[in-house]
Parts: sequence; structure tokens; C-alpha cells
Amino acid sequence: MSTPTRASSPGLTNDEGGLRPPPGLSALGRAWWWFHFLVLVKLARLRFIGILVAIGFVITQWDTLIAYHDKWTRPAHSAHAAASDVEYFCPMHPSVVRDNGKEKCPICFMPLSRRKKGNQSEAVLPAGVVNRVQLSPYRLVLAGVRTSQVTAMPVTKEINAIGYVEFNERKLKTVSARVKGRLDELFVNETGQMVAADDVLASLYSPDLNVTVQNLLDAQKRNSRELIASSRHRLQLLGISDQQIDDIVKSGKANSHLRITTPISGHVIKKYVREGQYVEEGSPLYDVADLSSVWIQAQVYEDDMAFLPVDQLHSLSADDPAALAVTATTQALPGEVFRGRLDLVYPHVDQQSRTVTVRFELPNPGHKLRPGMTATVTLLVPPSHLAQLRQAAAAWPYGTTELEAGRVLVVPDSAVIDTGSQTIVYREASPGVFEGVQVRLGPKMIGPDNVRLYPLLIGLQPGDTIVSSGSFLVDAETRLNPAAGSIYFGGSDSGGTRNDTTVTTVRPSTPEDEDRKRQAALQKLAPADRTLVEKQRFCPILENSRLGSMGTPVKLTLNGQSVFLCCPACEAEARKDPEQTIEKVNRLKTGAEPAGSSSTSPVAPKSAAKEEKIQAALAKLGEADRRLAEAQKFCPILADSRLGSMGKPIKLMLEGQPVFVCCAACEEAARAQPKETAARVQQLIKAAATRDRKAAP
Repeated sequence: MSTPTRASSPGLTNDEGGLRPPPGLSALGRAWWWFHFLVLVKLARLRFIGILVAIGFVITQWDTLIAYHDKWTRPAHSAHAAASDVEYFCPMHPSVVRDNGKEKCPICFMPLSRRKKGNQSEAVLPAGVVNRVQLSPYRLVLAGVRTSQVTAMPVTKEINAIGYVEFNERKLKTVSARVKGRLDELFVNETGQMVAADDVLASLYSPDLNVTVQNLLDAQKRNSRELIASSRHRLQLLGISDQQIDDIVKSGKANSHLRITTPISGHVIKKYVREGQYVEEGSPLYDVADLSSVWIQAQVYEDDMAFLPVDQLHSLSADDPAALAVTATTQALPGEVFRGRLDLVYPHVDQQSRTVTVRFELPNPGHKLRPGMTATVTLLVPPSHLAQLRQAAAAWPYGTTELEAGRVLVVPDSAVIDTGSQTIVYREASPGVFEGVQVRLGPKMIGPDNVRLYPLLIGLQPGDTIVSSGSFLVDAETRLNPAAGSIYFGGSDSGGTRNDTTVTTVRPSTPEDEDRKRQAALQKLAPADRTLVEKQRFCPILENSRLGSMGTPVKLTLNGQSVFLCCPACEAEARKDPEQTIEKVNRLKTGAEPAGSSSTSPVAPKSAAKEEKIQAALAKLGEADRRLAEAQKFCPILADSRLGSMGKPIKLMLEGQPVFVCCAACEEAARAQPKETAARVQQLIKAAATRDRKAAP
């Protein structure tokens, strides 16, 4: 039986096996056979795979395609926009200037208008104003900006010192023997015993006293006024009171015992004699101290001497306006405040401690303050005592009237920006517009409710509205973020000058505080791990990368030892050679500086093996990308990291130009600040080209 054959196309036979056309075909037939075999039959089965390849290509090269699309479809005037003589501005807010006409005003969101550079007329900053910035209401709320008015408030300068409670020397008395004799009886026979004024302390027998008393009695019998007056005067000089003399005259009997009394109330701080002891004339018997008031002697630093009076009189009372008030607290009586006045400023300075001793006198009700106690003293200096405020008050609208009442123009502590060379307070010139005004302030003082305030000497006027909260964030717009220069009215980055050749886009954030960022990242670790990280300091793979600068460090255990890396991208490299990684970690823990670190410029790795590794990673890129990566050489985020040292570099398209970063951890940081990253790449390319020219023979 014959086998049936399939219908075939004209010119084709049934022999379709193999990879050659059937014999006997003409040239045209052979061509048709190959077209039918390759296109219509075989590759039709691969259409689905081809579609997937095309989609993958579009996804991976999307940034490049968009960049080419922008380049090919850019309007003709875009070439002029890139030129140095064209810029775009907001008609409603002339301070908003851009180099891209597609953007909108960040304040009113209106389209920007085109103009030639140099046609704008910017207002000149007034004298004393160092910069000016305008913020939208949303950004003000975001920054937590609060304002207040400059007004006169009662303030006091506080000077704190540590001192010791001592006896008031004006109320120390020594009771002595006026005549020689024998102490027959001591009525006060204990040290520390309390006594009242005119209390009898002791009874003294004296033969000399007996003779003088007998002379008084003889003069009384003779009724001789001159002899009576002379005898009474001699007895008074011997310490006998008028009451005792009258008792002797009234009784008519000679009394050979002298009753010694205390002249003040207080307590006996020292007893020199014993009962039955013979004493000479002038011998001390008791020391009596009155503790109704005490002294506190404290040391004030030399820097605070300008706030102390030069001439201090001892006779000043607490009610005298020239007396400086003082408060004192002690550890023995917490919460109880004692008040007094400044009594004396010593005329010399201790050369060792660079302090001057000051003395305060305080009432001591209930004898609570006891000599020898430690006290914390706060001296309250009114503003009228400060020379610089008295000089500034002459220019104030209200003169010295408020100053004498203890009130001065003040600004809160939170409103002051101290740059070291300038002191700036931001004044609200109009809603949303703030001017950085250079001011001169007095010493920090205390206002109502213990608020820290600065007296205003020069710069602002009463009634001016200033930023009292959030001033640092306003200042950050002009100092920490150079992009804020595009929202100035005649302002600048820090010195009041504007660079017309560089117009940047306003960014909503300011640069991060690297130290604060690292500390926040380390706080997420356990205390034991944080101690190890602080000791290791740097990543063993990227040896110039501080642990915590790229987020929470990654912990590994290699050969039983804990190792910390800066980011997950370093994990594979660390595990590749554990012994070498551990060796680097141990070297970093000894305090050695990272290999290849430099404070001026990046340094290429010296190891030949590492260089081969870098070249192998770069070889994975396309020919064009590899040349761009070699020209860039270093990562723009981690400036000390060679491209390729962490594997194949990652390519990004930022601001229309290709940018390479060393690892995935740097990609997010690069995309967060595209303009800054692109500018950094240009700097790296120029620096690499300069080094290559210098290295060329």
C-alpha cells in the first residue's frame, strides 16, 4: 500500500527533513524555502521570548530612554535656557529664580516667566541685615516657627557661686579679766552653752578690786563728789556695771568678788579657764558669738567680676538700693531659701583659682545657718548696675526710666543665632519674610518664670516681631542649605551676596548632622553591641566609612567573633575572607586609623589584589559605562570608596547625567539629593583628570 503524501506548496517536494532544501529547486524556490523555514515556522515559536526580552530592556534602560526623549523633544528655547544669559522667575515673587522653565513657583505655584539675566532689580539689604528669606505658610508650620515682640521686661543677672557659712566677725566678742585674781566660781562652765546679754559668766576674787571698792565707800562717807566720781570711774574701767556699783554703795560693804557678764547674746564658742584658776589682767575667759546673722564667703570667677561693684561699703543695709541682693540654699536645709546682701568684694584675686572672694551677710532666724556649712549662693545683679546697659539706655526710646526700674529690652535665648563672628536675630519684615538682623546683646539674664533672656543693646527696636522659636530652622534655610539662596530677596548664602551664575532648586530638607545620625543609629543597638561598635569605629570593608553613617551597623559572627559592618552590601565581601576581615577589625579596635584615609582627597587602594578586584567589577559594565566609571573613579556618597571595590557599580541617571555609586546602600542617599550628587560627580571627574595629568610622565 502506498503512503499518502501531504499537499505542499508549489515548487516544494515532500522531502522536508534535515537542514537543507529539497533537490531540484530553482534559486527562487530555494530562497522561498529558507524564508519559510526560518521565519514562518521556527522563529514564530520564539515570539513570546522576544517580547519578554524587549520589555526587560525597556525596564532596565528606562532612565536612559527618558533622558534621550527629553534631549530629542526639548523645545528650541531650552538651548537658550541652558545658556548663561537666560533664567526663569515668578512675576508674583521675583525672588524665585530658576534655570528650568518647566518648574513652578514653590510659593504660589504659578508658571515661571522667562527673562534675561541682569534685567532683574533686586533690593539691596538694609544696613545691619545679613540675609532675607521667604517661607511659605506650610514650611513655617513644618518648622514650628513662633514669633514674639521685642518688649521691655524685668530681668536680673544671676551669678552662682559655692561658699561656706562663717561667723559674723562684727558679732564675735571675747570676755576677758579686767583685773588679776582668782576665779572662785564659773556660772557658765560649758563650751557651746547659750547665754543672754548681761548674764553672769563667772565670779572673780581680786585684792586690787577690794582696795578700789573701799576707796569708793570712804568717799561716800566723806560725801566727796570728786572722790566718788573718780572711784566709780575706776570701777567701771575694771568691768563692774553701774548696777553692781550701786549695790555696793547701798550695802556699805566692800565686795571683793567681781561678777563677769557677757556683753551680747549668743553661745560660748570657746572657754579658756577653769574654776579656781588664777588669771592675769587681760587674760581671755570666754569667746561668745551672736548667730542672729552670719557671713557666707564664696569665690566668684574672674569673668564675672565685671558685674560686681568696685567700691562696696560695709554700712549698706538690705533696704539700700545700692545693696545687691543674694539668695542662699544649703544641702542641710533643702528647699529653704535664705536672703541677704552683698557685704564686701575682696580687693585681690587668687592667682591659683583665678577667683575673687566675696562676702555676703544674711539674717539667721532660728540659728539655722551654722558656721562650717556649705551653701550655694546666687547673687542677683539688677540691670542698672551693668555699665554696658547704662550706655545703651541712652539710645532707647524711653531713656533710662525703664532701666532704673529694672526693665530692659530683651530677646529670648531661643531667638539668638550665634555664629561665632556674628549674633543674629530673625525679624519678621512681612508675613512669611524674615530678615537676619545683626544685633549686639548683653549678658544672659533671668526674666519672669526663670526664662533665659538677653538684654538688647543694638539692632532692634521696641515692637519688632522676631522669631522666638524655630529660629535655627529659619537660619538653616540660609546657612546649611545653599539651595535656599533661590528664595531670597536680595539675600545670600551667609554673607548677603548673591551668585548670579548658579541658580539652584529649593529643597525641602537641610543636610543631616552626621554625628547625630551616627549616634541615633547606634542607639538602636544593644548596650553591649554599642560598646563594641564604638571601639571598632570603622567598617572593615569600607575602612573609611564610620559605623552608623549608613544606618544601624550590621552584626556578623565570623569564626566566633562579632564583627560590625556599615551596610548589608559589605556582608558578602566580609564572609569571603573571614580571617582578613577579623584582622582588620582587630587593627581598628587598637585605635589605628583606617588604611588609606585622608583628610584632603581620596586615595586609591594600594593592594594589587584589590586593584584586580576593582577592574574585574568594572569589566562587568558596558564599554561606555566602564569608561564613565573609570573617569568618575570614586563614589559621590562615600568619597573614599573606589567604584568597583564593593562589586559592580550601580548606575543612576540624576539631573540628566549618569552617576555611579559603589553599592545599593548609597543609592537612596544619592537619589535624595540629586543636584548635590551630580555636582559631586563632576568634581570627582575633574579631580581624577587632574591627578592623571600630574601622574603622566
